Amino acid sequence: MNAERRNLLVEYTPLPDDLDERLRAQLTFLIEVDRLKTVLRQSPLAAADRRENDAEHSWHLAMMVTVLAEHADEPIDLGRTIELVLLHDLVEIYAGDTPLYDSAAGVDQQDRECAAADAIFGLLPVDQARHMRSLWDEFEERRTPEARFAKAMDRLQPLLLNWMARGGTWRTPGVLADDVRARKAVIGEASSSLWAAGRRLIDEGERRGWARSAAPEA
Repeated sequence: MNAERRNLLVEYTPLPDDLDERLRAQLTFLIEVDRLKTVLRQSPLAAADRRENDAEHSWHLAMMVTVLAEHADEPIDLGRTIELVLLHDLVEIYAGDTPLYDSAAGVDQQDRECAAADAIFGLLPVDQARHMRSLWDEFEERRTPEARFAKAMDRLQPLLLNWMARGGTWRTPGVLADDVRARKAVIGEASSSLWAAGRRLIDEGERRGWARSAAPEA
């Protein structure tokens, strides 16, 4: 969806005119982010024969933060980290999902997502818009322990789904097991134990033929 020209969902069934202005902005935002449920990702579900959507992904990350926080190498604020994972993909409502292994699609990703962040968070009252945009920037820049752990969950979650799918997006044409390791190495910035487990799954996936090995040098 184009972030510059869009029809808000609320316009199809406008809210009553006499609502408080601040509350109107908040409800408009909450209605608009319902679109997240329609943004399909590349990762297959473990429990059904279909791809997951961004809302399902964000919920799963929040659950992972809750369960796996003890594995963080640095102390993290649990609530703040959950905030980060819940809002990090909201920009994809307007920018779309960018597949991890699609280098061409990633060329303008930052520009698309920054414009989308301005649009989606701009629906909120100014104070909340600034707060959420600051959190989104924090996630992208990985400048705090919470952001690094949130990013680690964002990379670990599809790794688990691809393991359950016996390859999943690891089988993307042109992608090698070494590419998977390189893309997932960011997990190690937040948790050495989770990255050790992630590498173990990738290594075993490669051994089973779920991810391609590099061709031996002649």
